[in-house]
Amino acid sequence: MEQILQPFQAVLTNFTTFLSKNPLFGVWFTTLLRFFFPALAVLILYRAVRSLLKIPHTPEVWAQLSLPNGTPILLTHWENIIGRSRMADVSLNYPSISRQHAALCRSGDDVWKLYDLGSKGGTAVNGTPVQTATTVKLGDTITLGGVPLVFLPQTVVDREEVEKQRYAERPVAIWPSFVWLTVFQILTCLQLVIAEGEAASAAIPLTFLGLTAVMWIYFFVLRIGQCVGFEMETIAFFLSTLSLAVTASSAPASLFKQFAAIVLGLVLFLVLGVFLRDLSRVQKYRWCMAAAAIGLLGITLVLGSRKYGAVNWISIGGMSFQPSEIAKICYIFAGAATLERLFHKRNLTLFIVLTGVCIGLLGLMSDFGTAAIFFVTFLVIAYLRSGDFATLSLICGGAVFGAGIILKFKPYILSRFASWGHAWEAASTTGYQQTRTMSAAASGGLFGMGAGNGWLQRIAAADTDLVFGILCEEWGLLIALLAVGSIITLAVFAVRACRVGRSSFYIIAACAAGSLMVFQTCLNVFGAVDLLPLTGVTFPFVSNGGSAMMSAWGLLAFLKATDTRENASFAIRRGMQKRLTEQARARVDWDDPFERKEAYDAED
Repeated sequence: MEQILQPFQAVLTNFTTFLSKNPLFGVWFTTLLRFFFPALAVLILYRAVRSLLKIPHTPEVWAQLSLPNGTPILLTHWENIIGRSRMADVSLNYPSISRQHAALCRSGDDVWKLYDLGSKGGTAVNGTPVQTATTVKLGDTITLGGVPLVFLPQTVVDREEVEKQRYAERPVAIWPSFVWLTVFQILTCLQLVIAEGEAASAAIPLTFLGLTAVMWIYFFVLRIGQCVGFEMETIAFFLSTLSLAVTASSAPASLFKQFAAIVLGLVLFLVLGVFLRDLSRVQKYRWCMAAAAIGLLGITLVLGSRKYGAVNWISIGGMSFQPSEIAKICYIFAGAATLERLFHKRNLTLFIVLTGVCIGLLGLMSDFGTAAIFFVTFLVIAYLRSGDFATLSLICGGAVFGAGIILKFKPYILSRFASWGHAWEAASTTGYQQTRTMSAAASGGLFGMGAGNGWLQRIAAADTDLVFGILCEEWGLLIALLAVGSIITLAVFAVRACRVGRSSFYIIAACAAGSLMVFQTCLNVFGAVDLLPLTGVTFPFVSNGGSAMMSAWGLLAFLKATDTRENASFAIRRGMQKRLTEQARARVDWDDPFERKEAYDAED
């Protein structure tokens, strides 16, 4: 390590010597950067945010149903509810069809199955009543409440038209944002060195150079693989750059550890993203992930050490990490479900049991911030799985009752929230951190004092629980709000992507991950400024902490998996839909006159 640092340290020494001889250079450099950084941040984020929120998404088409009058209805999801309800994926306005009559679902190997959803008029395939999951082939007649529908492939003309539209909606080229982000990283590195002066460590330029290199290697490798959607990664790399800056300012000894966490998080993001491509494989490992979530929290309860009042850290060989951060990924993985899994109410019951065990373990660990995050994530997943407000109301009531029981047996917990809303009245005791954070944030103004020039860094947990204060003080309110807006953008994209999502698993997982990150950000930001109790949770991607950084990248994989734009994710590439349709045609029984005629008609 010393051999690697020596050349950097030599250059750094020459630069700091120059600064000591020309002190006005550092003053003018910092002054100009304070006003330049917000504009540079907007340039970095503008293309990414605009691409995520503005470009329309033409749905993918996987097959079609032909009505009795010959009108085609395109199937734009892997899982389709068919019924009279306007909320159904395939809405059929026939009085004999139930509001939610049947479901037509596609598996990973392009096998379609039909499920009856307790309809009054009955469901049949080629005249045979559907009792359990029934395989449907191209050319089969599906009868719903006496209404015959023919299951057909997409026609060549329609397929080509959809592919043209989707190709035109490809994500924008994001390399300009990467270029501006590189400039941002270089200037941040110089600013931190100027702020540190002769005490500056070679770790600062080395880690920022490493982050820039990792970012561009990732970009070029995926571009070779024909991926073009890098908006989410742009946001994540921007926030990770702020994280390195915060770490260099408040905990420089942890710079290499934080850089390693970013790299490991990126690896987790790639591995999980590739794993999520195969939905059948995902279904097999859901309960393994549930066991992993319980196991991680259970091990922490038994072997963990208490830090800041909660038993949520495990130390091995001088390294400490928070298993509860990785448990968030496992919990969402286990909680999301495909449509066919949602037909069985027992699966929702098992998920409620999983949630109760996880939150119970977190309660025993006194990690109530993470417990609140798990509970809010549960509400999102449970509603998306059931759509039942009444059940959720009962669950919320039970949660309030459970919280009351905990406070009954652990009354000292209330003391943690005693200063909530009254921080200035206890500025030297329980409100010490919040009052210092608000003072520092106010002193930063719109443009900040310059990276590394703040004083909040000397307060305990400034780079984790109070990181919003450091952002406001050193970077200014504008960049702090851009960081918060970046997290909100990811969640909004997840909600918008629901309309064209392939599977309910991807939709539920993405909405849960987005909601988790937004709620966690709210707890961190509002807790630091005394609008909510200070719960000790981190700001995704920004707070210093290896476990939290890896967790944020892992959650981002769920959002990436739901991106159905052409070549935007690790999922189906451009042209693969065409090959899948051709494979479906290959399964047509060409000796059957009816199937042959339907196949020819579909091609015409």
